Amino acid sequence: MAESVPPPTAELRLLDSGFIELEDSDRHISLGIAAVAIIAGEPPSRDEFSHTLTRGLERNARLRQTVRRAPLDLATPVWENDPHFDLAHHVRWTALPRPGDEQELCELVATEMEERLDRDHPLWQCVVVERLAGDRWALIVKAHHSLVDGVSGISLFEHLCDPVSDPVAAEAENRAAPESPGSTAARLLGWAGGGLRLPVALPRFVIGAVRGLTPVALAAFTPAADSSLNGPIGRQRRYVIARPSLSDVRAICAAFGVTVNDVVLTAVAAGYRDLLFGRNERPAPNKLRILVPVSMRTEQAKDVLDNRVSAMMPFLPIDVADPVERLSTIHARMTEHKSRDEARAESSLLTVASRLPFAPMAWTLRLMARFPQRSVSALATNVPGPRHELAVCGRRVLQLLPAVPIAMRLRTAIAILSYADQLTFGITGDYDTAPDIGVIADGIVREIQRLREHADIRRLPPPDIAGG
Repeated sequence: MAESVPPPTAELRLLDSGFIELEDSDRHISLGIAAVAIIAGEPPSRDEFSHTLTRGLERNARLRQTVRRAPLDLATPVWENDPHFDLAHHVRWTALPRPGDEQELCELVATEMEERLDRDHPLWQCVVVERLAGDRWALIVKAHHSLVDGVSGISLFEHLCDPVSDPVAAEAENRAAPESPGSTAARLLGWAGGGLRLPVALPRFVIGAVRGLTPVALAAFTPAADSSLNGPIGRQRRYVIARPSLSDVRAICAAFGVTVNDVVLTAVAAGYRDLLFGRNERPAPNKLRILVPVSMRTEQAKDVLDNRVSAMMPFLPIDVADPVERLSTIHARMTEHKSRDEARAESSLLTVASRLPFAPMAWTLRLMARFPQRSVSALATNVPGPRHELAVCGRRVLQLLPAVPIAMRLRTAIAILSYADQLTFGITGDYDTAPDIGVIADGIVREIQRLREHADIRRLPPPDIAGG
C-alpha cells in the first residue's frame, strides 16, 4: 500500500480541540484512550515490531502529526507534519514481575492511564509488555482523545495489526475507499437540490433541534442527587475488567426483545447499585445520571482519526431491585431518548458551533471545564470491536481490553468492547476515592448471569397440562 501523504496542516474539529482544553483544565487528568491486546506466544523482536508499526503508519498519516496551537487560541489548532518524527519516541518495552498475571497487567494499565502524552510529539504511544503468564505477551496502544474516539481508536489498533486475509473484511474495506469523481458530482447535485429544499427543511431542522436539545440541556445543568461517585479526583488510577459471556447477552436480547446496549447498561446499573450499597448509600431514582456516548460516524469515515460522537444522559434505574424490571426500565428510557433524537440534535449543534470564530469558543470551553459539574456521575461507552480475530506480527490476539480516562469529577468510567466472540468491560477508577471498583465488575457479571437465567425460563415451553 502506498504511503498516505497528509496535508501540511489541517484544522482540528471543535470536539477534538475541546479534549485538549479539558485536559488543560485539570492537572490531575490524562485524556488517553487505550486498547490492551493480550497476544499468544513470544513477543516479536524490536526490529520485527518496528516493521509492523511502520506499515501501520502508512495507513494513518495523522500519526506523524503534532498539534500546533495559536497564541491565546486566537485561531483554530492545526495538525501539522512533525519534521523530526522518530518512531522510537512512541514505543516502550517493559515486563511484569512474575507471575505476570491479570492483576499485575491491570495495575500496569492503570499506571499508563495516569501518564499524559507528550504534546511535542504525535499523540500516541505503544507499550510492549514482554512477559505474561501462560506464554503470552501484551500490547498497550494509547492515543489522545483529541486524536481518536472509541470507534476510530479501535480502527487505529486494527491498522497496527497484520493485514486481514478474510475476503469479506477486504470487501468491506474496499467499500470504504475514497469516493470516485462520479460520486462527487452526484454529491454536488445533491447540494443543489438541498438548496432548493432549504426553505422547507430549515424550520423542520430548528424544531427538531430544539426538541432534541431541550432535555439534553436540562440534564447538563440540573444537578443529580449527591453521590460519592462525583467529586474531585486525584492523579492515580485503578483498572479492573469484567468478562461476561457475549452469548449470554445475545440470548437475553433474543428473549426480551432488547438491544445489546440495553443489556450492557442494565449490567452497569446493577454494578453501581452494588457499589452504592457497599458504601452505605441509598440508590435513589435520581442518584446516577450517566453519560452514554453515541457514535455519529458513518462507515465511510470509520478510519478517520478524529471524534464523531454525541451523547445521551439517562438516569440509570439503580433503585430497581429486580433484574428483569431493571432491563425493561432501561429499554424504555433509552427508547425515549432515541425518539427525541437527542444525539443527532447535539451533533448538529456542534456542527454549527464549529463554524463560529474559534477564540470565543475555546475560551468558553476552557471556562466551562473549570466549573465543577454535578449533573453526571459516571460514563459508559459501548464500542463494537472487530468480529474477526486479529494478529500482531503473526501472533494471534487472544483478548482485547478497553480503557478510558476519567475527568470532570467522574470518579469512574466504563468502556465496553466486543471482540470476536468476547465481551469485555474495562473499568477505570480514581485510586483514592474508588478503591472498590471491583464491586462494579462483580455486579456486572452477576447481573448478566441472572438475566440469562430469566431468559432461559422465558423460553421454556409451556407445561403440558393435558398430560397424565
